[in-house]
Amino acid sequence: MADERATNGKTTNGKDLDPMAAFRDMRDTYLDAWSKTMVDAVNTEAYAKASGQMLDTYLSASAPFREIMEKTMLQALQQLSMPSRADVISLAERLTNVEMKLDDIDAKLDKLTELRKQPASATRVRKPAAVAPANKRRGKR
Repeated sequence: MADERATNGKTTNGKDLDPMAAFRDMRDTYLDAWSKTMVDAVNTEAYAKASGQMLDTYLSASAPFREIMEKTMLQALQQLSMPSRADVISLAERLTNVEMKLDDIDAKLDKLTELRKQPASATRVRKPAAVAPANKRRGKR
């Protein structure tokens, strides 16, 4: 092995000398073993139940703090004259309703445009009702 080394730090077969290669290989083997072990442990039913119980406990414990935080944030937003989440949601719903009404109006205008483009013989033309004389409209007796 000593005779394979050249003066430039490479072996005669062209590979670099790397004193840390053995440690990297050992590290990679160790991490692969841990990875496989953890994947096997996480994919069990017992782990899923334990995770679910911890999550339920955390959510139950954090609920009062979350409510306090929401109230505090709402008050801060009101003092800063900024909209709250409920305000933004309400505005979004109203804008959605406006968009739907505009779509309905657009559809009706399209229908009217189509009817207007059709020839007079294809559409039934209604004649205006006869106008009653002025003295009868006023209710002369």
